[in-house]
Amino acid sequence: MTMHTDVQDVLDRLKTAQQQPLGDPRFKSLIGLEKSTFSQSASATSGLTLYDLELGAKFLYPVLTPLRNMIPRVSGKGGIQAAWRAITAINTNGLRFGVSSANRGGVLAVATHDYTATYKGIGVETSVDFEAQYAGQEFDDVRAVGAKTGLEALMLGEEAMILGGSTSTPLGTTPAPTLTALTTGGTLAAQTWSVICAALTLDGLMNGSIAGGVQGSITRTNADLSVDTFGGGVAKQSVNATVVTTGTTSSITASITPVSGALGYAWFWGAAGSEVLGAITTINSVVIIANAAGTQLASSLGTNDNSTNALAFDGLIYQARVPGSGSYVSTMPSGSAGMGTPLTSDLAGGIVEIDVALKSMWDNYRLSPDTMWINSQEALNISRKILSGSQTAAQRFVFESSQDLVGGGIMVRTYLNRFSMQGGSVIDIKVHPNMPAGAILMTTKMLPYPLAGVGNVVQIRTRQDYYQIEWPLRTRKYEYGVYADEVLQNYFPPSLALITNIGNG
Repeated sequence: MTMHTDVQDVLDRLKTAQQQPLGDPRFKSLIGLEKSTFSQSASATSGLTLYDLELGAKFLYPVLTPLRNMIPRVSGKGGIQAAWRAITAINTNGLRFGVSSANRGGVLAVATHDYTATYKGIGVETSVDFEAQYAGQEFDDVRAVGAKTGLEALMLGEEAMILGGSTSTPLGTTPAPTLTALTTGGTLAAQTWSVICAALTLDGLMNGSIAGGVQGSITRTNADLSVDTFGGGVAKQSVNATVVTTGTTSSITASITPVSGALGYAWFWGAAGSEVLGAITTINSVVIIANAAGTQLASSLGTNDNSTNALAFDGLIYQARVPGSGSYVSTMPSGSAGMGTPLTSDLAGGIVEIDVALKSMWDNYRLSPDTMWINSQEALNISRKILSGSQTAAQRFVFESSQDLVGGGIMVRTYLNRFSMQGGSVIDIKVHPNMPAGAILMTTKMLPYPLAGVGNVVQIRTRQDYYQIEWPLRTRKYEYGVYADEVLQNYFPPSLALITNIGNG
């Protein structure tokens, strides 16, 4: 009887509550909404909440190695260097070829040259702690990830070395800066300022920053506790130059004579003896408008030329720069401080400085490059100069539209070389991830010479191509090394052209 009364009471209350709004306290009391036993956690990692983590790490970094990808790799045959000989010219004595009756002709003279390229080992180490492997179970194979990242890092390092490794030709001593004090344009205080400059190779430029500094001599402790010492891509610093400023709105222009082979310049300024890194440029000048923002002292670079790396091989840029290489190498004039000298439009769809290089390659070697490697800055500047400086009749544009949509932006992707037997050959323009602003490199895949005996103009010659070692355990971590032993072999350096010190504009 009591149970029946209780059930009837619940039914009566439910009927009454159905006639009331949801906020009625009698309804909340009936079904217990005034307090939930479980609710959604405010944190993704607490409470009875699934952690929706996708399995496997995502690899969100670029592995761009266009030169490594396109250059053929061939196997070497031992030894410590690749060596080859070439006939570089025939009829060097200007022989005339007419002969008199019954007589023999004159004796032909030829020029020969011996080439060598020393093999270098490249490699990188990775490791995985036992605990990292335990923790990663059911999520990712951490050991495989370690091996993968090691191989990709080696490829990226190899790409930079192919482009700009420097081992044979040091930059030397950086010239002394020339300074001019201005009363406007900056926030420099009235004092005597001292400025020092250090020229940089591609390696020094790529690995330098205002915050982190530039590296002179590098001493590296390796995974096996051996020690290697090598140059970090910085030339011997200049002597200091001084100038006096007045007032509180002063600025200073600083410039040096361009250094052949330099891809950048590190600038230090402050009181004499306390010059601090304040700028890194890709031209041979800078405008100093404020106190140096870095922390590295010029004195930390020491007094030696550390521009070459004995553990690297010469890349394309520095193979072109080797004295007597025959490559076309041009350094743009200094121009105005901080601005330099930009490329020049010929007002007919071309670039003056590029045409000068192409004409030289044809006049001297009867060849044309097929690829032009540039930085994004030069890609933009070349496109703008060609498009804005062209005569309307010198080019043809094709516009395509779909569903009333028209895309904006124009990019010059090729360049017509007007100096070739074909009456014009097309050069591909490619942005390289390691090519610095202010530089252009031209390369050639094929020589136009019959029976030259050269299959690949440029190739990677290996004593041992990529290999991986999982080292024996010595602590509770797995250690891996990825290596190769190789050299960049260029059979004909005159197939290269290099333009540096290009101003932005």
